[in-house]
Amino acid sequence: MAEYAERRPAIQSWVRERIFLGLSIKEYLRGLIKPFNIVAAIIILIGLPFVVMRFTQGLGAVTHASQDQPWGLFLGWGLFTGVPLAATGYIMASAVYLFGLKDYHSLVRPAVLTGFIGYLFAVIFLLFDLGRPWRLPYPMTVSFGTTSVLFLVGWHVALYLSTQFVEFCPAVFEWIGSDRFRRWALGVTIGATIFGVILSTLHQSALGALFLLAPGKLHPLWYSEYIPVFFFISSIFAGLSMAIAESTVSRRALRGRTDRMDPVRAANFDRLTIGLGRAAALVLLTYFCLKWVGVAHGNHWDLLNTSWGHWFLAEVFGFVLAPCFLFAYGVRNRSARLIRFTAFFTILGVAVNRLTVSMIALNWKLPHREFFHFRELILVITIITVEILVYRWIVNRLPVHREHPDYGGAH
Repeated sequence: MAEYAERRPAIQSWVRERIFLGLSIKEYLRGLIKPFNIVAAIIILIGLPFVVMRFTQGLGAVTHASQDQPWGLFLGWGLFTGVPLAATGYIMASAVYLFGLKDYHSLVRPAVLTGFIGYLFAVIFLLFDLGRPWRLPYPMTVSFGTTSVLFLVGWHVALYLSTQFVEFCPAVFEWIGSDRFRRWALGVTIGATIFGVILSTLHQSALGALFLLAPGKLHPLWYSEYIPVFFFISSIFAGLSMAIAESTVSRRALRGRTDRMDPVRAANFDRLTIGLGRAAALVLLTYFCLKWVGVAHGNHWDLLNTSWGHWFLAEVFGFVLAPCFLFAYGVRNRSARLIRFTAFFTILGVAVNRLTVSMIALNWKLPHREFFHFRELILVITIITVEILVYRWIVNRLPVHREHPDYGGAH
């Protein structure tokens, strides 16, 4: 007890500085009364009753899920859209640690954090969608269904989530002041990055491989033997676009906060954005060409002149080729602003594609379609709001967009 009494002032000081940002509890709570926080609180308060409803009354209370239309927004957005947008971690980590692009080192931690939170909340969305969420660990502990694609996806997501946490650990240990564990985390960074790239390559494509099991249910223009490749390639430009979008939003939100955003890094952001835009343009062009290889391989040219074909053309030309040209034009004219706009537009295109494949074009022959319940939409918005709040809480405290003063230049 005496030892605790001696350490108590130091603990209180650490909590005040690291958790409450140097403010007293009253000052901290008073500072939370801001428009964004008020809107977020309202959204969460509206969503909480539906969370209770979901876990007490079952999926039928908040979704239109049925044997014919099993997937809604929980998986369409939370898993099939969220996972490729969380590819920032393996994209930026491999670019810096494996390919030696050291200029982009300042984008690694934000990217890894974005990826980690993205995968974490993909699991949370999956918990909302499972009829028995408490059985989520079963593939790891009880039922080794090695012939199931979902078994592969489940194991990969669990392992990769753990890997991304390890990759982000140096920032955590700098925050808590543990130099010994920080050195250990830095020592395993290369190995964790390699392991993460292997896992990402497999599970990003495995999400597409799920649809290989439904050749008669998914519309032929979106069904292809190459759909695992499509999903993997699209995760690359999705990750690049999210890296640009995240840095754009963070730089705007943290403008003038030199204690949270390194001014030197902020000044270099336009140059790095142009480099990421160049890579995104090349990947988008590759993806555009591969999509037509898929159409040719299935010999589905006649379907292009149908209503489904018109939607397919709008997706491929409007959300793939158009951002490809916009990225290229922005790079050619050194317009970081245009590249940032295109990154957000590309993210929209990724969402359109994944929602189309997982919800709209799936079971396309059914005479009656109900895609999602309004309660499911409210729950999705609520979870996204919590996700944003978690990300902001971490960025405001941990050295993500800045170097820790005790470790400057040591990364």
